[in-house]
Amino acid sequence: MISKSSENTVATTHALGFPRIGARRELKRALDAYWRGEIDQDTLRRTGVELRSRHWALQAEAGLDLVPVGDFSYYDHVLDTSALLGVIPERFGREVGEDGIDLDRYFRMARGRAPRGEDVTACEMTKWFDTNYHYIVPELAHDQRFTLHARGLEAQLDEAHAKGLRSKPVLIGPLTYLWLSKVRDEPFDKLTLLERLLPIYAELLHRLAGRGIEWVQMDEPILVCDLDAAWQAAFKAAYQQLAAQHHPRLLLTTYFGGLGANLEWALQLPVGGVHVDLVRAPEQLSEILPRLTEEKVLSAGVIDGRNIWRTDLEAWLEPLGRAQEQLGERLWLAPSCSLLHVPVDLAGETRLDDELKNWLAFGVQKLEEVALLGRALREGRASIAQALEANRAALAARRESSRIHNAAVQQRLRAVSPTMSRRASPYSQRAPLQRARLKLPLLPTTTIGSFPQTQAIRAARRDYRAGRLERAAYEQRMRAEIEHTIKTQEALGLDMLVHGEPERNDMVEYFGELLEGFASTQQGWVQSFGSRCVKPPIIYGDVRRAGPMTVEWIRYAQSLTERPVKGMLTGPVTILQWSFVRDDQPRAATCQQIALALRGEVGDLEAAGIRAIQVDEPALREGLPLRGSERPAYLDWAVRAFRLATAGVRDETQIHSHMCYSEFNDIIQAIAELDADVITIEAARSDMELLAAFAEFEYPNEIGPGVYDIHSPRVPSVAEMAQQLEKAAEVITRQQLWANPDCGLKTRAWEESKPALANMIAAAQELRARIGG
Repeated sequence: MISKSSENTVATTHALGFPRIGARRELKRALDAYWRGEIDQDTLRRTGVELRSRHWALQAEAGLDLVPVGDFSYYDHVLDTSALLGVIPERFGREVGEDGIDLDRYFRMARGRAPRGEDVTACEMTKWFDTNYHYIVPELAHDQRFTLHARGLEAQLDEAHAKGLRSKPVLIGPLTYLWLSKVRDEPFDKLTLLERLLPIYAELLHRLAGRGIEWVQMDEPILVCDLDAAWQAAFKAAYQQLAAQHHPRLLLTTYFGGLGANLEWALQLPVGGVHVDLVRAPEQLSEILPRLTEEKVLSAGVIDGRNIWRTDLEAWLEPLGRAQEQLGERLWLAPSCSLLHVPVDLAGETRLDDELKNWLAFGVQKLEEVALLGRALREGRASIAQALEANRAALAARRESSRIHNAAVQQRLRAVSPTMSRRASPYSQRAPLQRARLKLPLLPTTTIGSFPQTQAIRAARRDYRAGRLERAAYEQRMRAEIEHTIKTQEALGLDMLVHGEPERNDMVEYFGELLEGFASTQQGWVQSFGSRCVKPPIIYGDVRRAGPMTVEWIRYAQSLTERPVKGMLTGPVTILQWSFVRDDQPRAATCQQIALALRGEVGDLEAAGIRAIQVDEPALREGLPLRGSERPAYLDWAVRAFRLATAGVRDETQIHSHMCYSEFNDIIQAIAELDADVITIEAARSDMELLAAFAEFEYPNEIGPGVYDIHSPRVPSVAEMAQQLEKAAEVITRQQLWANPDCGLKTRAWEESKPALANMIAAAQELRARIGG
């Protein structure tokens, strides 16, 4: 029952964060221009000011009561927190001025290079929980000192105040910050640093109180993870200490799952309120309401911050009405998490057909959904009757659309048998056949797939899409790029080649444009890391391959050389994870549909004479549930999907896969069960630490640990890469070891890629000569 407005039933509406990049990727363009030396710092900072102003205005215009401040970043919010706390690794120079680290040092930490200052090895980067967003991993030392540098945050608060906005600063909480960090020197318990860290948080909160700030959003998403007794005790001690002083009220913010076993004690922490993700874990509401003490606010995350489907507003009115009866003004409404993970505005989509577009909600539309629910709580259901009717009609149209289901796909799913997910012979029998066919040297060299996407390539693609370039002329240009890439690789001396992927805009979007059941957007950009943005396709219906997607490009590349050229495909789990996925059936079912589509492509590549086929799964670890109890079921269907896509080939056809920026220890068994003949992994930024999991497990198949970081523009020396290979050779047998970069070279320039690959090949040849091969 929704009550009419009264003084004690007004629901506060807010967002946890908003996309930083801009509706037209304005931040990306400014960052890239600054790194190229085309604009100065003042111009870059003005872009930041303009974007913050615009995004706050969108939230205020939607009717939200509180705007987040501190969610904007020039690269990454975890790196911002490191700068805020003075956590600067020694190789970047630990001395930090009163204003904090300068922007160029900040960028060197993120990417190893900035317009000013010498190149240096960048900080490690990994996935933000179970998302495709990458954060810069803080590096902690045993003697770590923390110092506060809050002027950047305070400047943003001044900007918001000047616009008359009610601000809510956003901070990563102290426990989550430590959890996300890594230890660089001798192993020690990170929690021992909490005693030094908490006074810095207390000082910051004191300064915010002096500015009249009422609420601070304290993000502690690790509360949806499995926490042992030590971390639970640390939470209780930390927030007791922070509560002992006069500060703004803290909104303890969780997302990406439910509190689970942490619910009882987390609700007892001395904070002003708790935000919970009711999209991922709606059952929490009934568990929390009887346990919430009278002074606490409950922020209900009811709008999906991770996907792009319209919210069923009517479905939330009754549970929110019950919560409102109990809590009154202590009920707040928000998206489930930061809107960082969705595109900015659906209004930019002028090419999506009206039917599909009517099913969707991007960032701006999600703000409107929050505001509509808030209005219903304040003024009653009748106040949003027209919006409810439109919402109801859109949801019904989606359920009843003939575009959703495909009988042929469903029939093919029913015909899947267990034998379809098993190779004919074990790896030990396949490997000699593959070596005889491929004729590769010991320690073979290869790349991950893509080569630089030059301005000429992008211009040709734009012209083709706009109708300014005929299909035949476009294909001729792409074949010329492929020929250049093949000749370059042969000249460098690579052993296994790739075609370079000039025809592909993105490793997932490309396949989304060719598979039935997918739709593509114009401006549906989402930040992956730094200035790197992706445009996830939308899976709205059953997935089917209409015909070959890559075969002619790979066949042409192979015709240019005697050396083996890998067929390049994106795996079913990664296509699933890096798309906006339909929410009307289990994700496992959608993944199996994608796997069946890819199985046909793998078979066609093999029939075309392709001797090695790479099916990339960089998102396998990303999709792992945050709770341990939910992981076996996920890994079971994820592994089966990969094998369904790849297991139909003959023994002599070599299957490769690639994974990057993940911790592999907790999924090493599943990686082995993929049964890929060769797996390549990111290992350079972690200084080969990730290989320990493969060594301890005694991983049986072949492995290529990345020997240099392609996300940094710096070119490592031969000696540096030789050292990396030496480390790998200490834990991986010489029969297993490959040499390759960390990831694809799409984002790099040729003038960086060629010398880096040349150095990598020289390093491999040095080691090959020493070990005899």
